[in-house]
Amino acid sequence: MTEWQFERDQVECFRFVRSGIDPHSGEIALVYAFDQGPELVERLRLPGAPFQWSELQRLAVERSVQLLHWLAGVSYYKAAVPKQIQIESGEMDQHTADFLQQVYESGLGEFAYRNGLNLHGQIRFRPNAEVLAEAPALQLQDKALTAIGGGKDSLVSVETLRAAGVEQTLAWVGQAPLIRSCAERTELPTLQIERQLAPQLFEFNRRGAYNGHIPVTAINSAMLTVAALASGKRWVVFSNERSASYGSLIAGTGEVNHQWSKGWSFEQAFAAEARRRLAADLEYFSLLRPLSELAVARQFARTDRYDGHFSSCNRNFHILGERPASRWCGVCPKCRFVFLALAPFVSKPRLVGIFGRNLLDEPEQVAGFDALMEYQDHKPFECVGEGRESRAAMAALVESAVWREDALVARFRREILPKLDSAESDMSALLQPSTEHGIPAQIWSRVDARFRT
Repeated sequence: MTEWQFERDQVECFRFVRSGIDPHSGEIALVYAFDQGPELVERLRLPGAPFQWSELQRLAVERSVQLLHWLAGVSYYKAAVPKQIQIESGEMDQHTADFLQQVYESGLGEFAYRNGLNLHGQIRFRPNAEVLAEAPALQLQDKALTAIGGGKDSLVSVETLRAAGVEQTLAWVGQAPLIRSCAERTELPTLQIERQLAPQLFEFNRRGAYNGHIPVTAINSAMLTVAALASGKRWVVFSNERSASYGSLIAGTGEVNHQWSKGWSFEQAFAAEARRRLAADLEYFSLLRPLSELAVARQFARTDRYDGHFSSCNRNFHILGERPASRWCGVCPKCRFVFLALAPFVSKPRLVGIFGRNLLDEPEQVAGFDALMEYQDHKPFECVGEGRESRAAMAALVESAVWREDALVARFRREILPKLDSAESDMSALLQPSTEHGIPAQIWSRVDARFRT
């Protein structure tokens, strides 16, 4: 019998084989396969084992692992995007099937665009169960499991919850030293989830697998939800601002959102699925959903506690490839946007000290900043703010004696600002919190006033 070999265009079926968690060790196994190929086993480990759960809590944890299994499968499915999807373990009703179809189709939007694929209507999850009974309340504790990613956003959430008196544990996935450094700097309890992808995935990539961006926040949301239920915590808190709901407008294609799984549509869908399927009193939400990126930057400027520890430069978090020698590479869209967003609120010496250079006085970066402002280019495929936010930030710097003569600010004043109407250069409206969010009332009542100043 010929040994099975991965051939991308010959794969017919992606299989969800089985999943499970061992309460004695905290080990989680997620098992997948293509056709009749070898099992692809992803492994995770939750700290805190052995766990002692009630029967209801055990069922909720096991169902959360099933949901994680289905969401994390996108990392493997995308290697071949076969037409058939087969569910071999776990009860999936039509509600969950519809939710997963939405996540895969929308979350792989950029992936499909870059690979020249059309996935609309091509991804089908077929339910294998009747509508599941709604999950009961578990009497979860009023404690938060707060996702920390090493950037400014999650640190704003941490300090906002701290000021509001919410007991929290900081959680992250993987081994990134930068995240650990930021987490330790908070002096709060931490929880690190270990994750090991199936090793065959890297071999598939060498053999021509499709590759590209996946909805990683959806996967991390499911991982933290498992951890929250395992430890009896009620609130799973992320730090995705309202700007995440807006994608890049591509001529001839339409909107493609790099950060769809950080957006409001995903947050609402995942929160509803978690309450319905896992625990009625589990609450998943983004604390920063009411805020623009500029409003988040204003909140971050309140303290310099993390200036020497944080970074939003994604090159720090690549699984493979080169990482920057310092925390900021200074030449990627994330570095450019964070510098620009902070500039109206942070003193120039402080900001240049954080980055080690003045990005707004480097003429060779014109094209990169133009893309942020959606001027002669579309918004980059990165987790950056809306074009109007970048334009408003630049307009604010034009009015600043310490910034207006820097190369890119001066060029904005000459070439771009005269083409904008006053509304496009006004920052004040962008700093007001939105009413569109899923923050529980008992937390919102404690943070609303802080977010308005």
